[in-house]
Amino acid sequence: MTSRIRLAVRLLACVTALASGAASADEPPRFNYPTTARVEYVQECVNGQGGDFVSLYKCSCAIDKIANALPYDDYVQASTFARYATLPGEGGGIFRDTDDAKKTARGYRELESKAYSECGLKRR
Repeated sequence: MTSRIRLAVRLLACVTALASGAASADEPPRFNYPTTARVEYVQECVNGQGGDFVSLYKCSCAIDKIANALPYDDYVQASTFARYATLPGEGGGIFRDTDDAKKTARGYRELESKAYSECGLKRR
C-alpha cells in the first residue's frame, strides 16, 4: 500500500472519528502542531471568513479539530494536495492526476469541511 493510500485511509478514519464526536472541546488536540502552522492556518481561515474577530475563535476551533484527527506530517501532505489540486499545467499533475492524489485531497477537504461545520464556519 502506498503512503498516499495509507494517508487517504487515515483521513477517512479521521472524518469518521470527527463525525462521532470523538473530541471534546475541553481536551487539547491529540496531535501537536507547530505554533507557526497553527497561526498560518488560523490567519488564512480568518481572512477567508471576512476578517471578523469572532472568526479567530472559530478558526482556532477548526485547526484544533484537524489536529485532533491527523498527525502533523499527514496534515502537511494532505493540505498541500488539497491546495494544489487545481494548479494548472504539467506541474500541478502530481497533485491532481493520480487516484492517490485525488483521494488525499478529497479526504482532507472532507475533514476540513467537517471541522468547519462543527466550529460554525462557512465554507469558502
